[in-house]
Amino acid sequence: MERVKRIGDVAEIMLDYVENKKTYQTDSTFRVPTSSYTDKDQFKAEMELVFKRTPLMLAFTAELPNPGDYKAMDAVGSPVLINRDKQGKVRAFLNVCSHRGAPVAPDGTGNCARFTCKYHSWTYGSDGKLIGISEPGTFGQVDKSQMGLRELPCEERGGMIFVCLTPNAPIDLDTYFQGYLEDFEALDFANWTYLGNRTIEGANWKIAFDGYLEGYHFKSLHPETIFPRTPSNCTHYEGFGPNIRIGFPQHTIAEQLKDVPREEWGSRENYGYDFVRIFFPNVSIFIAPEITQVAQLFPGPTPDRNRTVLNYLRRDPVKDEADREAVEAAMNFFRDVTYEEDYVIGLEIQRGLESGAHDELTFGKNERGNQYFHEWLNWYLEDDASAPQPQM
Repeated sequence: MERVKRIGDVAEIMLDYVENKKTYQTDSTFRVPTSSYTDKDQFKAEMELVFKRTPLMLAFTAELPNPGDYKAMDAVGSPVLINRDKQGKVRAFLNVCSHRGAPVAPDGTGNCARFTCKYHSWTYGSDGKLIGISEPGTFGQVDKSQMGLRELPCEERGGMIFVCLTPNAPIDLDTYFQGYLEDFEALDFANWTYLGNRTIEGANWKIAFDGYLEGYHFKSLHPETIFPRTPSNCTHYEGFGPNIRIGFPQHTIAEQLKDVPREEWGSRENYGYDFVRIFFPNVSIFIAPEITQVAQLFPGPTPDRNRTVLNYLRRDPVKDEADREAVEAAMNFFRDVTYEEDYVIGLEIQRGLESGAHDELTFGKNERGNQYFHEWLNWYLEDDASAPQPQM
């Protein structure tokens, strides 16, 4: 109930924002060098100090519900294999055969009891152990116990699977999310249905991610899609470690809440207000009753590009063919809006920054989500754990 009370308090704040034309503001503006979006050395540092060290949300429980299910993918240049073993435990490995380095599973999803490298047919169990090599009589002596797949730190929580791309690195989701994953446990996210995904490409990953972190642009950039539901420049921010819950009141928040008892306001998400949930460094989640979009932004392969996987889920399974057609249409619609209204201008911004027209970008007092994200990014790039962490 503490969670419901906290969200209810936020709903009350957002109601005041709409009625009095206000928004969340911090004390000052914040400047970011334009080189942050173009510099090759910074890009390399981001990969090593951020993406290789933080827990990345790489898959959903709904994608791997059964023993033997697996997902193989590229994550910022690392070939990753996630699977659910015979006991139902989720594991993650580098998708690299210990013999000659070929993948042991093709990119995508499937179900199998073991993984066999297509190059020389070395075979691994669902626990990553090497269980067989082809023609062992001519190959020579090997210690199979020392030649399993390289395991990655992995944990399943709140219907999502988090992986650290550095073997043997610590993974502490409780410290990292500071209670934030309770939102997904309360939503029963682990039992939702995975509908599919769409992939789009855009500019530098931070240019794209900046767009998910504020609503200052809704009226000008989304006049016919988002703005009819959600006012521009009317946003609330909460920090959970480096992660953010962004509150967006609807134009109709007063009408939607007027007959609802105050103690129930915290259970009215999507009916008067919405949230975008941000997982640092690269995930944006918008939960809605009809369909939920989870954007995973993967930097690269060069500083001026990103690949974004838009995942779609909902509570109920697909009922029939007509329902499947409606789901496909909805996924295409959200993909098109995200690309055509946000990613296209991001590519234009990339060209603008590379032109050298300005040395810095400025985030306003009303763009606290962007400021907070860049403060945490800078904290990780400093690579000094003793330095004070940013606070919302």
